[in-house]
Amino acid sequence: MRPGVVLDAGAFIALERRDRVMLDLALRFAHDGTPLVTSAGVVAQVWRDGARQIPLTFVLRRTRVVDLDLATAKSIGRVLGRSRTRDPIDVHIALLARERDWTVLTSDPDDLRRIDPKLRVELI
Repeated sequence: MRPGVVLDAGAFIALERRDRVMLDLALRFAHDGTPLVTSAGVVAQVWRDGARQIPLTFVLRRTRVVDLDLATAKSIGRVLGRSRTRDPIDVHIALLARERDWTVLTSDPDDLRRIDPKLRVELI
């Protein structure tokens, strides 16, 4: 599998705000066929009205959205306990990045590094 990028809520929020850097990255990812993944929980955090969320819809069409199943939920709970953090979606993003060995595009690298200090994160 070719290297891809894990998108957290901050990446989608930057798209919504039409952040120039994120818009350019989204176009480059689409042009290059870069694999993208996110958590279904992230979609719940950012989705409001698809008809007005054109940049977000553009990227979601090219993104694999991973559901939370029971086994994943239990893994997330264990990581929350070990890391003493509270956001299960951040943990899911960290797990998606770790299992793929991909970089996370985020607006809050500190929270993700608290969960997994070795995680590769890029600030958007």
